[in-house]
Amino acid sequence: MLRSLVGSEMCIRDRYMHIFLDAGQGNVLAFFELPNSPAMDRDRATPAWVQHIAFELGSLEELVGAKTRLEAAGLDVLGPVNHGIFQSIYFFDPNGHRLELVANTRSEAQMKELHRVAPLMLEEWSRTKRAPRHAAWLHQSPSASKL
Repeated sequence: MLRSLVGSEMCIRDRYMHIFLDAGQGNVLAFFELPNSPAMDRDRATPAWVQHIAFELGSLEELVGAKTRLEAAGLDVLGPVNHGIFQSIYFFDPNGHRLELVANTRSEAQMKELHRVAPLMLEEWSRTKRAPRHAAWLHQSPSASKL
């Protein structure tokens, strides 16, 4: 019955690879490769750096090692970028997905403060649609941060 609804030609022609990636905590990412379809494109109304998936690594050393291996494979890698509570590298995988690899560098005090200001930041953003300044200390030099 399904074949008659979608057309037998479509069922035969549109073969694909479907890969599931365990993202932890019960989350799964699904990727498709559709070799007989037009090339996928990104949302041109959104800057390229916005659309990405981030994966946490175990240490800063792992992050640096991943950057070395990615560059050796011929990929352009941006970073490490210091985000205050973690450092990241960014690159495009061979299928054009923007990926971020992260190594946490946060302290308990930083996380406590972020949890405290998070509701305030969301309320301000909802009201003004301007970047809140509650966590600006994340982007200051370590000597300038009180946490």
